[in-house]
Amino acid sequence: MKKLGIIVSLVSLLSCQEEVALDFGNTPKKPVIEAIWTDDASENQIKITFTRDYYDTLDNEIAKNASVSIMDNTSGETVDFMFVEELGYYLPSENQEAVIGHQYSLQILLDGNEYTSEGITQEPPILDSITYVFEEERFFADEGYFLTLYGKIPFDDGNFYRLLITKNDTLLNSSNDYFLFDDTFGNDILDNGFVLNGFAFEEKDKVKLQLIRLNENAYDYLNQFVSLLFNDGGLFSPPPENPKSNIVASNGDGQVLGYFMTGSLISKTITIEGEE
Repeated sequence: MKKLGIIVSLVSLLSCQEEVALDFGNTPKKPVIEAIWTDDASENQIKITFTRDYYDTLDNEIAKNASVSIMDNTSGETVDFMFVEELGYYLPSENQEAVIGHQYSLQILLDGNEYTSEGITQEPPILDSITYVFEEERFFADEGYFLTLYGKIPFDDGNFYRLLITKNDTLLNSSNDYFLFDDTFGNDILDNGFVLNGFAFEEKDKVKLQLIRLNENAYDYLNQFVSLLFNDGGLFSPPPENPKSNIVASNGDGQVLGYFMTGSLISKTITIEGEE
């Protein structure tokens, strides 16, 4: 009977659960900047929002009245950006684009602070062709068509890349879809064909691939961002923290999140027609 009483007590203790709401306090809002500047005018945009409290259920606050520009340090020209209400972000005033080999400076004036960053639009690699083959379901892969990329990376350094994959006009941007690579294991990744094993497609799918050559600080930011997406908050996970921004507050005492990315972009589109 005594043993039974101990067991009942233990079960009672284990079954008692209390929901705890953590007090994170109110922290000052910080701007979050996502600035994209490439040699493809259709991709260039700058988004500016603000952080919010953890339990806040409102939509992100958008900064609509910032002064936004990108200066071409090579030519001395300045590109002004205008806020487009319908889109919720800033676009170049005359649909301008980056010039390969030029260095650029981002400048944003917002609420008495100046936020700046710099980068070089480097020469792109070579993406010759894309092939595909149908594979049956495997232990670590779904059934479907898998793409192989052929090309060449002719650079000895500065090899930091992101591959964006768009399927039927929808950009794949979940945590598993961020495809980043460098030349840690050599720069011949495209020479003999690189298989995109993690992405299975179906017949009639339209797939667009965009390969961007990044500056190292933008690459580092995205790597940290991906690590944060995969942080499950478990016992063995490191404490989550915001990726280190490559944008600095050069005037005033404001902090900033986000990143500035300038890079060359090459794009190819393929439709899965099925095996002949």
